[in-house]
Amino acid sequence: MTMSEAESEFHSMREPTIEKVVVHTGVGQGGRDLGDAEEIIEEITGQQSVRTSAKRTVQAFNIREGDPIGAKVTLRNEDAEEFLDTALPLADISASQFDNAGNVSFGVDEHTAFPSQEYDPNTGIYGLDVTVTLVRPGYRVAKRDQVTRSIPDKHRMTAEDAIAFLETEFDVEIDE
Repeated sequence: MTMSEAESEFHSMREPTIEKVVVHTGVGQGGRDLGDAEEIIEEITGQQSVRTSAKRTVQAFNIREGDPIGAKVTLRNEDAEEFLDTALPLADISASQFDNAGNVSFGVDEHTAFPSQEYDPNTGIYGLDVTVTLVRPGYRVAKRDQVTRSIPDKHRMTAEDAIAFLETEFDVEIDE
């Protein structure tokens, strides 16, 4: 049985999917500012945030290893898609923001750009970093505990694949 040309060009195992979306904000210090940033990130994403801590001591910024300095949320499945529907139009994305594995990172300068947020002078303005991880079905074989296998080059995501996916699925225009 032979496949027609249309069937050979598209195969369901080659269709990219969103593995996860990580939304992060760095405050640089603990205390009230970090609490405000956590509240904002939780309101925007609808998920509980996790504090991130400093990996090493930086004397110039008065940060010690282990100090809480930011917050992040990991979104998967429908939550990730809903968030991207809102966040992608707020960002100008260029082709240089994609890596060779098909991941993309972008920033949102002000949290007030989201429709659910309003400016509060007591809180201030926080920026967000968003990282989108795209995969194809079958990537789990490289991550599982037993009988791991490597993913062949022809099945790996590329920057071009990721750009095409975002342009078709989310109607985003990627600058060159």
